[in-house]
Amino acid sequence: FPIIDMGLLALDVEERPAAMVLLHDACENWGFFQVLDHGISTELMDEVERLTKGHYKRAREQRFLEFASKALLPEEEGKQKQAAAENLDWESTFFVRHLPEPNINDIPDLDDDYRRAMRRFAVELEKLAERLLDLLCENLGLERGYLARAFRGGSKGKGLPTFGTKVSSYPPCPRPDLVKGLRAHTDAGGLILLFQDARVGGLQLLRDGEWVDVPPTRHSIVVNLGDQLEVITNGRYKSVVHRVVAQTDGNRMSIASFYNPASDAVIFPAPALAPEGAGDTSYPRFVFEDYMKLYVRHKFEDKEPRFEAFKSVESQSAKLIAIA
Repeated sequence: FPIIDMGLLALDVEERPAAMVLLHDACENWGFFQVLDHGISTELMDEVERLTKGHYKRAREQRFLEFASKALLPEEEGKQKQAAAENLDWESTFFVRHLPEPNINDIPDLDDDYRRAMRRFAVELEKLAERLLDLLCENLGLERGYLARAFRGGSKGKGLPTFGTKVSSYPPCPRPDLVKGLRAHTDAGGLILLFQDARVGGLQLLRDGEWVDVPPTRHSIVVNLGDQLEVITNGRYKSVVHRVVAQTDGNRMSIASFYNPASDAVIFPAPALAPEGAGDTSYPRFVFEDYMKLYVRHKFEDKEPRFEAFKSVESQSAKLIAIA
């Protein structure tokens, strides 16, 4: 599994060319990688982890136990039980929005220390996301800042990306053979930065038809690419199917931050990666908000039909323009 030491990506470091090759290979052939020496202090990460686990115990555990007691039907229900579990995710979760308008003050059961730590953490993750996007530009031969600009929208997004964090707990599950922690899917957005539990695993990605464990590594950030980067890179870098396998022991912490395009950003393949005369691009042009509306209905299905749906819309629009 690719592990990138970001300290080796500084401009004046002798090992930088080899580290850039490793990063490019991770994006092109894995869609996932871990970063170390990423600039976020271990003290802040430890504080966020402590407060997140404390918040679950204090504010959410009892609610999840009530859900869990009803989620798995009695053993004798057989097929009915299995059908119900197939559409279930064994997770307790809440979402914090950072950009364009933060909502952390509106979440009622967070204490002040937790709010402060999450704000600080979000600032550091935003810096990391922007740095990674520029490194991806360099590896793809794109102008510096191209991907960051592609994520910006018009007046609705105030020129800012959409950035938010999904905080999840995956408590022990008595039937991991029956229910997933989180069902298999690709992520809809751009760049996903995950701070995961260092002791309890379960995250897996699909590679060459096999499920591969994403190893828990203390103080690392796991990065994966979403559908929007696949479109913008014209398929050079692809989003990858992943899931969380429920565990019988331990409560897995997952803090996944999504650095996505603005809701009104128009997404399409970068011209430099889809030059004229090289044939049609494989990907459509669409507004990110429209993609999300489709995604929420089909999250746990293959991504290709989502792309095809927008290609069909493009085709119909082109015909209407030609007729006019």
